[in-house]
Amino acid sequence: MSALAPPSSGFRIALLVLATFAFAPDTATIAGAGELPAIASRQRAEKKSFTDAEIVEGFLKIAIGAEFHLAGRVDRIRRFDGPVRVYAESDRADRKAQLAKIVADIGARVQHLDIAMTSTSEAANVRVKLVRDRDLFRTMSSFYGAEKAREIRTSLDPQCLSGFRKNDNFEIEHSDAILTVDNGDFVFLDCAYEELLQSLGPINDTTSVPWTMFNDNVSMGYFDVYDQYILNLLYDPRIKPGMTVQEVKAVLPDVLTDVRIWVKRVNDLKE
Repeated sequence: MSALAPPSSGFRIALLVLATFAFAPDTATIAGAGELPAIASRQRAEKKSFTDAEIVEGFLKIAIGAEFHLAGRVDRIRRFDGPVRVYAESDRADRKAQLAKIVADIGARVQHLDIAMTSTSEAANVRVKLVRDRDLFRTMSSFYGAEKAREIRTSLDPQCLSGFRKNDNFEIEHSDAILTVDNGDFVFLDCAYEELLQSLGPINDTTSVPWTMFNDNVSMGYFDVYDQYILNLLYDPRIKPGMTVQEVKAVLPDVLTDVRIWVKRVNDLKE
């Protein structure tokens, strides 16, 4: 399949730098989040109760701003304003199956987000390219150009990355993600969850919020409760693309009340 064209000047890149740990051997089996000891231990220790202030602080930091961007303003809400369809480009059936499970999990946990896999790239507004680790830099170069790819590799040395293109109304029109398939199940799941979620808008990594996967010092491998709050706030119909911090703050109290009910119900049902 053909490589994606280089991004326009409005394309923003979100990058994940994974903490150093021993990689699990690559397998042909399809591992779910609960089947991996590294993920199960994180779920047992996960903080699930948060104050309004803790949720709002993280939302404003993560949903507005950008860790690494090419051009344009980053002081507004950015998200899709319609159905999201995800296409996986890969010859690895096991990784594609894992990705489909992740997309279904995200869709089940974010109330107002219509997200699903699609079998054709033409129907997709999120395209995920699954590559071997040795091909990551070459793929980055095909997406962003050699100079920008070298800058990314030198400054962040990512194992996966994502970005999106928005219009003048701050509506995301298209997202792309690159994931490596051969660094073990934990790395794949951790990358896939973060990059897919960042492709939906919350692009700003922060080290000051310890409960979020959008933190370069945190690796999870599953869709944690705190980030369910972030995504449900972002995709509530009252939070609109292009809103400023002050506009968001004006509606957040009512939105958060409803989001709390939803997140609790979803997690009570699935525990």
